[in-house]
Amino acid sequence: MPTTISRISRSWIPYAGLLVLFWGVWGAFSAVPTSDYGYPDGMVYVVWSITMIIPAVAALRGNRLDRRPIAAVYGLLVGLTGAGGQLLLFKALTIGPAYLIFPLIALSPAITVLMATALLRERIPRLAVVGVIAALVAVVLFSVSGGDGSATGGMWLLLAIVVCVAWGVQAYFMRKAATVGVNDATTFTWMTISGLLLAPIAIWMAGGLALDAPWQAPTLAGVTQLLNAVGALFLVMAFSRGKASIVAPTTNALAPVLTVILSLIVYQRMPSVYAAIGIVLAIVGSTLMVYADEKRGEAAAANVADPVTLDRGGSPDVAVR
Repeated sequence: MPTTISRISRSWIPYAGLLVLFWGVWGAFSAVPTSDYGYPDGMVYVVWSITMIIPAVAALRGNRLDRRPIAAVYGLLVGLTGAGGQLLLFKALTIGPAYLIFPLIALSPAITVLMATALLRERIPRLAVVGVIAALVAVVLFSVSGGDGSATGGMWLLLAIVVCVAWGVQAYFMRKAATVGVNDATTFTWMTISGLLLAPIAIWMAGGLALDAPWQAPTLAGVTQLLNAVGALFLVMAFSRGKASIVAPTTNALAPVLTVILSLIVYQRMPSVYAAIGIVLAIVGSTLMVYADEKRGEAAAANVADPVTLDRGGSPDVAVR
């Protein structure tokens, strides 16, 4: 029993599940402040950056802030690529079609997978590879919406590509920070600092502080963005315990599933054919990745616990977590 509990505490799966819960709910209601009350996207960003302080303080309780320069470097890389990508996304959506921008940005987990396998030498089972591909396809399908297909490339296309790369790189550096011993609280604290540093730019993009907005707008923004912030903390915790090549596509595929389900219940909005296919692929792909990762963990644990294997010169698989 202690061994089982220890394995669960080190597993990325519970934290990925919590991330899906928080981001799934956030996704279903995140647009309300803007769609119902006209709250500027830039102000939503400012509210988000402030709500990040709450989980950051909670994460630091019982944890020491890593003061090494390498912790600050990786923390800022994670924070600035994430927050900077968010700001660029706001700008891209003001000049380009959302139905083309979001599918492009949805490919960011593919960048994470490529970087993790090439730079971190992460190896994943063949079954998990199938799951990764299914999850990536699902992420793109969730992002596809109606459009006449007449939009042409321009500055919005360049911005969307930069956001895609930035968020893919962010996830990679989350995992990289963990491999050099940076704790979750430190990485998330630097993410919070980075988000706050870019808040003045968001205010400028919003044309100033929207102080004349109805009280419901910042209140709802605060509630929804707190879900976003807490989910981001769980994302850091999942990446510190699991392979980036598995965590990134899993979380990006499953969160929209919950969003679609909640939208169906709350708004009576039926999912499109693309979304329905995406739900199936997300569940199948994520199940394959989780199953393959759990089987790998069981095999590694068996190798460690088998004295016969060790006596014969065998050794545990140290190439995987």
